[in-house]
Amino acid sequence: MKKQLILGLAIMALVFSCSTDDTSDIVINNTTNNSNSSNSENETVFLSGTKTEDLTLNANTTYKLDGALIMTAGTTLTIPACMTIEALASGANVYIAIAQGAKIIANGTADCPIVFTSDATSPSSGDWGGLILLGKAPINSVTGTATATSEIGNLPYGGTDVADNSGLLNYVRVEYSGGAADGSSENNGFSFYGLGNGTAVNYIQAFAGKDDGIEFFGGTVNVNYISVINAEDDSVDWTEGFSGTLNNVYISNRSTDDKAIEGDGFNTDFSNTSGMFSKPTLNNVTIIGQGSGVSSEAVRLRAGTQGLFSNVHITGYTEAFDLDDAETGTGVLSDDLQVTDVTFVDITLKMKNDTGATITDADFYTGEGNGTATDYAIWGANWTVE
Repeated sequence: MKKQLILGLAIMALVFSCSTDDTSDIVINNTTNNSNSSNSENETVFLSGTKTEDLTLNANTTYKLDGALIMTAGTTLTIPACMTIEALASGANVYIAIAQGAKIIANGTADCPIVFTSDATSPSSGDWGGLILLGKAPINSVTGTATATSEIGNLPYGGTDVADNSGLLNYVRVEYSGGAADGSSENNGFSFYGLGNGTAVNYIQAFAGKDDGIEFFGGTVNVNYISVINAEDDSVDWTEGFSGTLNNVYISNRSTDDKAIEGDGFNTDFSNTSGMFSKPTLNNVTIIGQGSGVSSEAVRLRAGTQGLFSNVHITGYTEAFDLDDAETGTGVLSDDLQVTDVTFVDITLKMKNDTGATITDADFYTGEGNGTATDYAIWGANWTVE
């Protein structure tokens, strides 16, 4: 009797087990808003909000930016190679901001770049905001430890830390950016506010943006390998005392786009409070326009900007260099604004002098015909969209 009871219980347990373990056909798809992490390959995570903890993205997860994502001081945003992050195509209020004291680690590769793009079926410039980094390096619109606030997000930037570190951008592309909040508050593909030279920035591209491709608001950051294609406003822009070095710059403009480079010594909407002017160094620069028959300027230098250009090749513009404002002329005459080794192809006017100072071409540039530019066919071959 005892053996029969035990056998009966065993059979009942087996039947119950078989009837409750049939899970092979169950599939769970989750959609989570503002999650800090995800491990599901089927999950879509929407990104926005102000983060007070580190945010590490998962290579197997789909992410969509649906508002402003702000990383606050002490946090790090980590993005793996090969990741594409789509942004909701709803304009200026969709952006990523790395605040002062925060960091981004976006370490793509030539074969696996990190791409920020629009989620529109037919994307176009201005679909979303862009990528904003804010540091503690010097700017000339304030003095001492005072800070200014960014056009988008009203976030503080600037300070006294020349070597401030906001992280790493390596093989990062920003597409269809430039959504504008209003006429004076505009996103760029990359907005670098008071970024220090402890930040590593290599191989970045701004593609088809509505405003500037890359704009430097003061700071000391050095950038190696810059590509800007079809920026509707200026491709590379600086102001507020920017003093970093740009190595290997490639810019391609359409006839409807604005200038390839616009450099300001200070922000004329405010003032040059600290008294210093922008003075970047640019090495190995290629600028391609649509031909001298189309009214266009390749490089406009104004508001007293200084700068040292070396190995420059400019093709297809009505004006190659346009120099504005008396203080800009002073920089030329003091050799703080100079071009060494430059080649002009299909250029109507090599230098336009609107400074009021008496400046000859030889005062401004030397080594005409020696500019060989950057080898874009090599370093831009695998990751750039034309």
